[in-house]
Amino acid sequence: MSEKNNSPRYTLGQRIFYFLGSMDLAITLLLALAVASIIGTVLQQNQPYTDYLIKFGPFWFEVFETAGLYDVYSALWFLAILCLLVLSTSVCVIRNTPTMLKDMWNLRTHVQEKSLQAMHHSQQWGVSSTLGDAVSNTQAELESQGFRVKQTPKEEGVVLISAMRGGMNRLGYVFTHLAIIVICLGGLLDSNLYLKLAEWQGKISVETRDLPTSKIPDKSRLAPGYQAFRGSIHIPEGRTSEVAFVAMRDGYLVQELPFKVKVKDFRIEHYATGQPKSFESDLVVYDDDLTAPLEQTISVNHPLIYKGYAIYQASFSDGGTGLTLDAWPLNKQAGNDTVTFETKVFENRKMHWGEDSVQLEVTAFRPFNINPDPTEDDVKRLRNFGPSFGFKLRSKTGEAKEYLNYMLPVPRNGRDFYLSGVRNSPADEFAYLYLPLDSDGELVGFNQFLSVLHDNDKVKQVAKTMMLETLASVKNNDETLEQNLQRTLTMLVKMFIRGGFVEVTEFIETSLPEAEKETLGPAYLSMLREMLARLYFNDLIEIDTTEQERDAQLLFLQDSVDAIGSFSRYGSPVYLELTDYQHVQASGLQIARSPGKPIVYFGCALLIIGVFVLFYLPQRRLWVRVNKENNGSNILLAGMSNRNPREFDQYFEQIAQQLKLKVGNSSVK
Repeated sequence: MSEKNNSPRYTLGQRIFYFLGSMDLAITLLLALAVASIIGTVLQQNQPYTDYLIKFGPFWFEVFETAGLYDVYSALWFLAILCLLVLSTSVCVIRNTPTMLKDMWNLRTHVQEKSLQAMHHSQQWGVSSTLGDAVSNTQAELESQGFRVKQTPKEEGVVLISAMRGGMNRLGYVFTHLAIIVICLGGLLDSNLYLKLAEWQGKISVETRDLPTSKIPDKSRLAPGYQAFRGSIHIPEGRTSEVAFVAMRDGYLVQELPFKVKVKDFRIEHYATGQPKSFESDLVVYDDDLTAPLEQTISVNHPLIYKGYAIYQASFSDGGTGLTLDAWPLNKQAGNDTVTFETKVFENRKMHWGEDSVQLEVTAFRPFNINPDPTEDDVKRLRNFGPSFGFKLRSKTGEAKEYLNYMLPVPRNGRDFYLSGVRNSPADEFAYLYLPLDSDGELVGFNQFLSVLHDNDKVKQVAKTMMLETLASVKNNDETLEQNLQRTLTMLVKMFIRGGFVEVTEFIETSLPEAEKETLGPAYLSMLREMLARLYFNDLIEIDTTEQERDAQLLFLQDSVDAIGSFSRYGSPVYLELTDYQHVQASGLQIARSPGKPIVYFGCALLIIGVFVLFYLPQRRLWVRVNKENNGSNILLAGMSNRNPREFDQYFEQIAQQLKLKVGNSSVK
């Protein structure tokens, strides 16, 4: 016959209850939170989705977005783990706290003699004292050492003294587990779990469009309340705001504030390298509950706290700097006249340059730029390029090129140029166009040369003159040859204006017979350079010039030819020159409300107290069994500790020596 199974049978509910309170589940959840925290630390959180798309590519961007890795601490799976940890720890506390509290007061008076003798810390000796004296002296000595003592008479002539010190050690377990619960609850209270649930219920909707604040729908707005949030807002100097923008995935929500915040002034200091050293804002808070506006200066790590809202100095940006621009035409369609107009940063407007119609989007302005010098071989050399502004030119199809133009001339090989960078996407490096300045430090000379190249009558006239001189030198009066040569010279100039030397070279490679490429190819390029030089010098006033001035004109011509040859890659019908600006800065503020912060602080205090009690208040138990003998008493001392066993070895030996001394002396009296 098989033995009957006496193991307890649990219902399904009991098994679930015990599983939730198990150590295995708690450790698994803590490891999961640790891994999630590592991911949240390594992967920068809450960045624009375009940055992640550029960095990881379309496939991995979708994978990481689906997993919620761009906002780990607000992901549903992270919040679910946190809730499950709270539940597991709560079950553990409910199961074990009664036992631990009972153990705090239980002096264990039912220990057998064999058990005491079997303990690692155990000593036995005899004394001449009577049973009563031995018991009273032993109890007095243990009480003087801070032990809580209880006598328990056993069989006749035997008394068991149970003593305990550090019973509060068990509270360390309770406090540390309660601390985990409290800290997690505070974290959940400060999370966006409320927003997740509200979005799931359809009460709110994340806005992804770039809309003015006044046109954002009510479903994307959050009324002032007690919910936690962390939003940001950029406020230009002298402007006021009463909302903050809360980032949610690839969009945002608008959190309304119960007060208004005004940036009265913004100040910033820089290092010599151009990096920000410190920045601060003078804020004014307007609220109907205030008798007078609240004014305070904030800086990094020194926020303004008002009504439970913390306003931090987080960043800075442009606040809509006013710009005065001159548009210099670069092609025939843009005309010949320079146009002056005003705009400002973040403004979008339709621009019509001849038949070209594009959207101008001014994106940025910087009052100075200390960057590696791209005009030098040593890229480690830094130079202040002065003010610059960034903009985009967007075509009707939506394609855009990004530009970066500098206000001040940039010296290169002893000559001054206006520097303009261009790129097709933020992932590319800027390629630079160098526009040469004339002797007066202006673009007038370059613009005049460009106008001559676009003047068909002058081009034909110079081509005819060059054709006649060429044929006269070879004494050839063939009329057909004259027409072909003049047509070729005119065509070369047009191709150069349209696509630079690249287009001319492609024409030579694709149009000329293979046998004539080696002879006519260099001849065409030579004739083109001669035509460009004649067009340039033909338009100059005939005055006596020095050799140095003549060399300067030749260098200017070469620089102009190089610049015009790059127009096809530049992609803009005009060059926008920054002539003046009115700088306006914006203070980047982060506004947060954390109702769970006091709860988290309380949990941290509990955790500190619990850890201190666990490690610095060990629980020590002693038992003294006193047996009556004919000529005195026999004493059996045993003890144990739940912490620091090596330290307890020495402590137990000291207690034993003191008891031997005290109890032994009493028998002499």
